[in-house]
Amino acid sequence: MLRIHFTDADLNRTRIAAAPDPLWEICTSLHRFQSRQGRWAYADWYRTSRTRLHATGFNRTLRTLLLPLVPRATYFPDFLTPPESVDGLDAGLEAVLSTPRRRVLREIAILDRTSGAPAWAHRLAEPDTRRELVQALRDYYDTVIAPYGDRIRARIEAERSARARAVLSHGTEGVLQGLGPGLQWRRPVLHTVYPEDRDLRLDGRGLLLVPSYFCWGNPVSFSDTTLDPVLLYALNHETHRTAIPADLGSGAPLASLLGRTRATVLRAVAAGATTGELARAAGVSAPSASQHVTALRDAGLVVSHRYASSVLHTLTPLGAALLRANTPTPR
Repeated sequence: MLRIHFTDADLNRTRIAAAPDPLWEICTSLHRFQSRQGRWAYADWYRTSRTRLHATGFNRTLRTLLLPLVPRATYFPDFLTPPESVDGLDAGLEAVLSTPRRRVLREIAILDRTSGAPAWAHRLAEPDTRRELVQALRDYYDTVIAPYGDRIRARIEAERSARARAVLSHGTEGVLQGLGPGLQWRRPVLHTVYPEDRDLRLDGRGLLLVPSYFCWGNPVSFSDTTLDPVLLYALNHETHRTAIPADLGSGAPLASLLGRTRATVLRAVAAGATTGELARAAGVSAPSASQHVTALRDAGLVVSHRYASSVLHTLTPLGAALLRANTPTPR
């Protein structure tokens, strides 16, 4: 069990990551190759990624370099997920490359004690070996993460929209109360299932909540409590996928494809909306708005998630792409 202790100052400084964190997604996706748990949620990604890795000859690098460094165990080195990666892949990889030699050796020693480090891991303290690692992380990202970028961003944006509503209605504590079944908020402590028993005292630093597409099961935090506190947590994944009609990508005007009311509903969904809000935006009854949402959801344009007592509708990657294609570009 992990217990995260908040003060009032920590509640004021708790925030949600603005975008997917590329290095956290790299590490948690490496865990997906090491476990069958939750594989149904990533079945398409898993099959496609295995094919791409084999076709590019990256399998050996994956097996001998990346997987041994990021075992699905109690610990993997904190320097692989630096806070700078909130500014993008390049910033994160540069931070990995500039990690002090002493810190690399210390964290490799922890890895060795907890689950066993590969014999060559100590060489990561040297710049040349670390450059090889950084290049491997970039190649892995380009091969198996970037092709799913739109889908990942859409799910993170939907999560942020839902959490923003929780803040407006109930404050930060409303966010902490609804993070998932494995997390329980009992003021002033957030309890979560964890591979080891430990306490994390925020001491006024606040907490960065990082929703992750590839995280499954237990949340993840830094082992080093002196680092800025982070809690990576899993999204709720859909248990099914819908077929996508081919004519939705034809480039025809949105109202012609969907009808004027349904097009209005789709645009209103862009910022995240409940059924009642969609009804008001489109000037229709709530039952009628629900029917339009159902049709858009069946077409693969909208996804609906229940949060507390309401249902929040957000765009899928296809829905977002369709709106972008039908948004005039300013001259």
